Amino acid sequence: MLTRKQHKLLLFIDTHLKQTGFSPSFDEMREAMGLRSKSGIHRLISGLEERGFLRRHHHRARALEVLQLPESVEDLPPNVIRGSFTRPRTELVRVPLYGRIAAGLPIEALADPVANLTVPTEMLGNGDYYALEVSGDSMTDAGILNGDHVIIRKSDQAENGQIVVALIDEHEVTLKRLRRKGGMIALEPANAQYETRIVPADRLRIQGVLAGLLRQY
Repeated sequence: MLTRKQHKLLLFIDTHLKQTGFSPSFDEMREAMGLRSKSGIHRLISGLEERGFLRRHHHRARALEVLQLPESVEDLPPNVIRGSFTRPRTELVRVPLYGRIAAGLPIEALADPVANLTVPTEMLGNGDYYALEVSGDSMTDAGILNGDHVIIRKSDQAENGQIVVALIDEHEVTLKRLRRKGGMIALEPANAQYETRIVPADRLRIQGVLAGLLRQY
C-alpha cells in the first residue's frame, strides 16, 4: 500500500519524466508536494523504492525510474493506495562491512571488516564490493543520509562526477563526489552547508565507487 503523499509524488515523477525525459529535481518535488524541506522527499522516495514502484540510480544525478504505477484509487480508505507488490524472488549475497565512513568530516580508514551485510545480487555487477555505514549529513542532497549503508565497488579509478571513497594522506577516508581539476582533485559534498575540499592528486587514492545504498527504518 502507498500513502497519499507517496502516490502523489509517484504520479508527479512519472508525468515529469514523460513530459521532459528526465527526473524532477528535489526542489521541484518539494514544491510540488508543498513540503518545507527535502528530507520529506527523501523519505517518500525511499518508501517508493522499498515497495517496488521506483528505482533510484545513485551514480547519476536526477535519475529516477518509475517501475510501476498503482491501481485505481477509487473506493479506498483516505490514507492508503493499493498497488501490485508481486516481485520475483531476489538472490542475496554477503559483502564485508568495514564500519563507518564520514559523509561530513573525514575519519580514519578502517582496514578490517566488522561484520557482513546481505545485499541483493541485482545491486552488484562485476568486481569486488564492500559496505560502509554513513556517518554525517554532507551527502543528503544525493540521497545519502546518516546511518545509511553504502555499497562500494572496489576501484582505484573513477570518472568525474562519481561518488567515491577517497583516502587522503593514507589515513583519512571520506565519501564525496569527485572532480578533477588539473593536478588537483575536488571532493564535493552534496549539502550547501559544507565546503568542497581540494587536495593534490598525489595525496589522494580512490578506494571505491558508489554502487548502491541500503536503508533501514
